[in-house]
Amino acid sequence: MSKPGETIKRKIARAAQLLLYKRHRYPGAREWELKKYLGTNYKAVIEAFNEYIEPLGLKVKKIEEDGVEHYAVIAAEPMPLSEVRTFGWRIDEMAVLVISLAYILARGGTASKKEVIELLEEKIVKWRIERSIERFIRFGYLEEKDGNLKLGLRSKLEFDLDRLVKLIIGTKNANESGAKEPFSLPP
Repeated sequence: MSKPGETIKRKIARAAQLLLYKRHRYPGAREWELKKYLGTNYKAVIEAFNEYIEPLGLKVKKIEEDGVEHYAVIAAEPMPLSEVRTFGWRIDEMAVLVISLAYILARGGTASKKEVIELLEEKIVKWRIERSIERFIRFGYLEEKDGNLKLGLRSKLEFDLDRLVKLIIGTKNANESGAKEPFSLPP
């Protein structure tokens, strides 16, 4: 016979597996996956899991895209740049991603791929830009449709896009988190 608290512990452990282990293209899990494996009270389980990981400096982030909720575990506070690992990304590749995201945001969520490439060509060689953009499309940071780029699900989950905009336009409240350095990279 199982104890009453045992079931919730098992569900929290299952939530950790669903949200932390990579099982498909995007980090985390979708609403339907959580319902399937955690039950209809999955939101309560996610809240309990969030309380459990909060002391570790992590939190569960939820976004909604096309009527589907997506959940992923992210860092609660941005890491100082000196502590961030680049995971094999070159500095120019990171620049391509950040500038692409900023340009797409400035254009209301979608921008011509050709315009983005032309903007970046002023500082980076074209073949490296094209390779980087294709890589970010493959990783889910960008999406391409009919020659236009838009934000991918991973960008929405892993980046604080409001903070990115504030950093770019130079507002005083951009670095409210108290981090020593104003930029955070994706995991």
